[in-house]
Amino acid sequence: MKRLLTATAISAVMATAAQAENIGVSMALFDDNFLTVLRNGMQEHAASLDGVTLQIEDAQNDVGKQLNQIQNFVASGVDAIIVNPVDTDATVAMSQAAADAGIPLVYVNREPVNVDDLPEKQAFVASDEKESGTLQTQEICRLLKEAGKTEARAVVLMGELSNQAARMRTQDIKDVIATPDCGFIQIVEEQTANWSRTQAADLMTNWITSGLEFDAVISNNDEMAIGAIQALKSAGRSMDDIIVGGIDATQDALAAMEAGDLDVTVFQNAAGQGQGAVDAALSLARGEEVETKVYVPFELVTPENLAEYQARN
Repeated sequence: MKRLLTATAISAVMATAAQAENIGVSMALFDDNFLTVLRNGMQEHAASLDGVTLQIEDAQNDVGKQLNQIQNFVASGVDAIIVNPVDTDATVAMSQAAADAGIPLVYVNREPVNVDDLPEKQAFVASDEKESGTLQTQEICRLLKEAGKTEARAVVLMGELSNQAARMRTQDIKDVIATPDCGFIQIVEEQTANWSRTQAADLMTNWITSGLEFDAVISNNDEMAIGAIQALKSAGRSMDDIIVGGIDATQDALAAMEAGDLDVTVFQNAAGQGQGAVDAALSLARGEEVETKVYVPFELVTPENLAEYQARN
């Protein structure tokens, strides 16, 4: 009997491995450097697996379009769905659509509002945002102290306010500044630039033109940090006098750090998140258990350890 069960189990595994599996993927936006690395990570990992195909759609930052994509995936009978949500407050309807159809769903990178109440066969793969803004701001605090600052002024560039990551990263900044070690930092301006390099450059230009003085720029992502740097340099400001920090450790950000313009970023393993999302989706489709929250750690990147990260994102 034991031998028969073993043989049956092996046959089942082989049948599962041989079966073609199709995963529908809805990305918030193709035209985003970090999300491009995430998407490529999914595609490269799927290509290394036998019989696994991805159907990837661009929601173009449109919540309605994203929900329609999920409904279309359901109608076409995909084996699993991966969603990088446009609006993390709009995920309840997405979860319900997949759950009603009995199709596994995995959210990736952006934490859904219902993360603590996900239906069966649903999971979330990302990095813990509590680490990101905390690592970033603690290092900026250290650099300001190293520069001899006993009072410092900072501006904060926020991502889309509908996005949980933007809200959490901004709260991380405030939590660090509220500690005795970093209480000498004052936030003099905080506005959203919607993760965008261009919008951040425009916002920074407005601040400079208005005569706003500051010692540090704390940005929710690298793209906005780069936009701020471009505006500062265009205005003739020396990057030696201002500390700038971002998050994601994109290739453009690492190049800015190598050039001496960006002081701090935080590596978010986009490819690792993409691989983890595909693995979780396949496991759920095969009836295997998966942790509801799967976290890939953030890592602080500075000029001292820059070389370790230049080939990673």
